[in-house]
Amino acid sequence: MKKHLIFAALLLSNLAAVAQTANDPILMTVAGVNVPRSEFEYSYNKNNTDGVIDKKSVEEYVDLFINYKLKVQAALDARIDTTTNFKKEFAQYRDQQVRPTFVTDDDMMAEAHKVYDQTKQHIGPDGLVQASHILISVPQKATKEQQDAAKVRIDSVYNALKAGADFAELAKIVSNCPSKSRGGDLGWFSRNQMVKEFEDAAFALKPNELSKPVLTPFGWHVILMKGRKQLEPFEFHKEGIMRFLEQRGAREAVTERKLTEMAKNSNGALTKEMILEQRADSMAAADPEMRYLIKEYHDGLLLYEVSNQHVWEKAAKDDQALANYFKKNKKKYAWEEPRFKGMAYHVKKQEDVKAVADCVKKLKFDDWNEALRKTFNNDSIIRIRVEKGLFKKGDNKLIDREVFKQKDVKVDSVKGYPIDATYGKLLKKPEAYTDVRGLVTADLQDELEKQWVADLRKRYSFSVNQEVLKTVNKHE
Repeated sequence: MKKHLIFAALLLSNLAAVAQTANDPILMTVAGVNVPRSEFEYSYNKNNTDGVIDKKSVEEYVDLFINYKLKVQAALDARIDTTTNFKKEFAQYRDQQVRPTFVTDDDMMAEAHKVYDQTKQHIGPDGLVQASHILISVPQKATKEQQDAAKVRIDSVYNALKAGADFAELAKIVSNCPSKSRGGDLGWFSRNQMVKEFEDAAFALKPNELSKPVLTPFGWHVILMKGRKQLEPFEFHKEGIMRFLEQRGAREAVTERKLTEMAKNSNGALTKEMILEQRADSMAAADPEMRYLIKEYHDGLLLYEVSNQHVWEKAAKDDQALANYFKKNKKKYAWEEPRFKGMAYHVKKQEDVKAVADCVKKLKFDDWNEALRKTFNNDSIIRIRVEKGLFKKGDNKLIDREVFKQKDVKVDSVKGYPIDATYGKLLKKPEAYTDVRGLVTADLQDELEKQWVADLRKRYSFSVNQEVLKTVNKHE
C-alpha cells in the first residue's frame, strides 16, 4: 500500500511538472541551466518599461540576458555565493521582502489595543484634566527677599484674576513658563505627569475653578481648571495609535518577537535565519514574481562582485594597464582646446609666490598638495589658499585671466590673501593617462568587459529555442 502511495505521489508530481513545462516552456539553456520563458519575460519587462531611454526589442535583449547569465555562472563557479559577506548581504536584501509577511493586520491591531490599555491603566481612575497656569518662578537658592517678592507678585496675579482679568492675556504678560505663548494652556494631562504639588492642586479643582496660589519646586502657580474627562474609547484613538506604531517601527519589533518565539518553540531545530529562509522558499514557490525578485537580488549581487573582480576594480586600480591603454589610444583623448595643468593660489606675502613655485617645481603633480601643506600650512597660520587641477577656460577666473589671457575677467579677491598667482603648464593634449583618468578608466572597463564576455561565450555553452522566443509576451 505504501509503495502505491509513493508511486501515486511521484506520478502527480511528474504530471504537474509536465503541465508547468507546457505553460512555461524552456526558452534557453545557459551553461547547462534551463531558463523558462517566464524568467526571461520578468527580466525583459522590468528593464524595458515605457520610461526606459534605451529600450530593447526582445531579440536585442536576448544577447544581453545571455551575457548576464554567463557572468552569474562564472560567479557561481568562483564560489562567490559561499562567502560570508555575500550570504550576509543577500540575506539582508531577501529579508526586506520576507520579514514584513510575518506581521498581519490583526497583529498590529493587537499592538494598538495593548498601547491603549497601557495608556488607560497609566491614566488611572482620575482620568485627564485640562488646565492652564500662570507661573511666577522662584530660583532654587532664592533669598528671603526674592521669595517674598514672588509671593507678593502671585498674590497680585490671583487678585487680578478674581477681579475679572482675562487669564490667557495675563498669562502672556506675566507668566515665566513657555506655555505663556498659549495663554498658559498645558493641554490634557494625567496623574504622574506633573510635580506632585501642582498635580494635587489641579486634580482637586472643578471645571472653570481657579486655584489659590500653589508653591512647587518651580515657583508659585495659579491654576485654572478648564475641563476633566476619562480617556475616550479605543476607536476614537485607533488611527492615531496606528500612526504612532508605524513611526516607532512596531512592525519590525513584532516580526522579531515572532521569529524569536518560533525559534524557541522549535526546541533548537530552527534558527531565526532558517525560518526566514523557509518563508522565502515558500513565498517563491507560490508567487513567480516573488521568486524572480529574490533571484534578481541573488544574481544581481553575484554579478556585481564578479564584475568588480574582472572589470571595474581591475581597471580602476591597474595603473600600468591604464597607462598602456592610454598610450595605444592617445588620439581618442585629444582636446579641442588646451588645458592648464597646475594651480591658482593666493598668498599673504609677495615672497611666497616664488617660494610656492620653488616648493613644487621638481615634484610630481600628484605630490604637490602634501608638499604645500607641510611647507606653508603646517602650523596654526595658514599661509596659502590653493586650487589645484586640470583647468579649461571658464573653470577658474584667475587662470582665465593669467593663463588664458582673458583680460576682461574679474577675479574675486580672497580675504586675507591679497596676492594672486598661478603655477603650472599649458597642455595642448593630455601628456599622461592621469590627465584623462576617468575617460581612460571607462574605456578600459569597456574593453575588459568585451574580452571577458567573449571568453565566457567560449567557456560555456548556450542555446535559444527560437520558436519559444517568438511567443515571449504573446501567450495566454
